[in-house]
Amino acid sequence: MSGVPTHDVDESVRVVLAEEEIARRVRELGAQIAADYSGLEPVLVGVMKGMFIFMADLVRAVPVPLVVDFMAISRYGPTAKTKGVVRIVKDLDVSITGRHVLFVEDIIDTGMTLNYILRTLSARRPASLKVCALVDMPRRRFIDLPIAYRGFTLEEGFLVGYGLDYREKYRNLPYLGLLNDGSDRPSGGGAP
Repeated sequence: MSGVPTHDVDESVRVVLAEEEIARRVRELGAQIAADYSGLEPVLVGVMKGMFIFMADLVRAVPVPLVVDFMAISRYGPTAKTKGVVRIVKDLDVSITGRHVLFVEDIIDTGMTLNYILRTLSARRPASLKVCALVDMPRRRFIDLPIAYRGFTLEEGFLVGYGLDYREKYRNLPYLGLLNDGSDRPSGGGAP
């Protein structure tokens, strides 16, 4: 036994992206980002909590000087009128004015929340603002968004694992999987 914890495959989760496949793609993204941001010291920004594992792995795969910062948001509610409307509950600690910003996202589905966040960050006058997403679900998109770095493109489904949860469970799974327990959940990942 190597002393490294192993994870049993949860029977209520169907693996769609294995740990090794994710790790390989994150390394590829890291190399591309490092080449594009060489000499620029980018600020990588993420919204807690779903992207924390992806962000940690991505940062280690980008061998150039960089800064990391986080935001936290709260959604106003699940109604059609408030879809995509969020409140920032933890803002950035560093100024991004004149800096090259890479926004790191776990899943982009409708694009409503990300659109709001990008407008908010753009108003702070960064030198550049790009998006890196682990998973893109374009079929669900309401708003066209520029995604500079895309890990995977997937169809519908509620993803858990690799930081994504359902009611705060499954975040520690080292793979991404579809939750197939028959419960009524929206597509995407993270908190419903």
